[in-house]
Amino acid sequence: MIFEEIIKNLKSIKKMVVSDPKIKIAETKLVYHPYIKKGEIYFQEEVVLSNKAFHNNYSLEEFKKRLEEELVNYYRQIVVIEAGRTVSYFINPNGKIKRREEKNTLNEVKLSEHNKEKKYILEEGECIPALVDLGVFTKEYKIVSSKYDKFKQINRFIEIIDDEFKNYTNKEITILDFGCGKSYLTFIIYYYFAIKKGINAKIIGYDLKEDVVENCNRLAQKYKYDNLHFEVKDVAKGLDDQKVDMLVSLHACDTSTDYALYYAIKNKVPNIFSVPCCQHQVNSSIKRGGDFDLLLKDGLIKERFSALLTDSIRVQLLREQGYSVDVIEFVDFEHSPKNIMLRAKKVSSAKKDSSKLGALLSKYHVEQELFNLTKNL
Repeated sequence: MIFEEIIKNLKSIKKMVVSDPKIKIAETKLVYHPYIKKGEIYFQEEVVLSNKAFHNNYSLEEFKKRLEEELVNYYRQIVVIEAGRTVSYFINPNGKIKRREEKNTLNEVKLSEHNKEKKYILEEGECIPALVDLGVFTKEYKIVSSKYDKFKQINRFIEIIDDEFKNYTNKEITILDFGCGKSYLTFIIYYYFAIKKGINAKIIGYDLKEDVVENCNRLAQKYKYDNLHFEVKDVAKGLDDQKVDMLVSLHACDTSTDYALYYAIKNKVPNIFSVPCCQHQVNSSIKRGGDFDLLLKDGLIKERFSALLTDSIRVQLLREQGYSVDVIEFVDFEHSPKNIMLRAKKVSSAKKDSSKLGALLSKYHVEQELFNLTKNL
């Protein structure tokens, strides 16, 4: 009902506010403003994280898809402001919808023209060889039209990093990439720091696969990225402690993410950017034991609940270790279209108190690697 009615009146919307998420996420409120660009309707999304506003722009079709697949399913309240009326939709836990309509004093909706192109951190025409090999840029460094979405996604990733490092004044930076795989994002990170910002960047990527590491080192030499190199390492077996300014862990599978986060915690790494995946450990160990049993009856729901529980445990443990943590939806161009990124910054000393968390895990017989690793810290 909500989707059909909103879609029917899209062209008359002045503003739409989506709030009260069904799960605990950073994006507690999303605001949408329609505008005209080159004669077409677009929607600008504004989300505030840690008192900082972030914006995303969607075409009409993209907005319809986001509304149908995500907003209606993951939030409990949607308020739509149109000319002459404000319609509020309230979705209760059973999926039932309460609709309330009120008159307002808005006489007409006149969409503003917004023809100014977004200023990206990475721009068309820049010599970014990784984007050429990825097929996003042509050999002349022009954006391939069919790859424009990937170009935007890569820029969004760099914007998340830039938000923490735009005012970085140090001349050097050391970054570790755990479970780097063959992702080109490692090369984009190096380009951002070493080429774009002119910082003496040293990046080491770790992966288990020799052929992947060999190929990445070959590409680093090809691009003449002298301080970027890759090593075959099993992070679960430990690494030498060293001074690190930033740790990246993108899709380090299952408990590999926990070992990456543990390394960061143990070495007090100031900045962490982690996109976990394949959270099998909790799913395979969790047993029924209380109020959450309803979520453990069906395999698919249990799997998704286990993934959310895993990341919630990681967030709680990072906060206990003095990190400020943002949970961000991260859209990656090589993996699943919906992922969670944990962006953490060391802000204080540890204030560890895992008694409640420990009791919860014990009640449901949950095994979680980061919780086990940090017990003695």
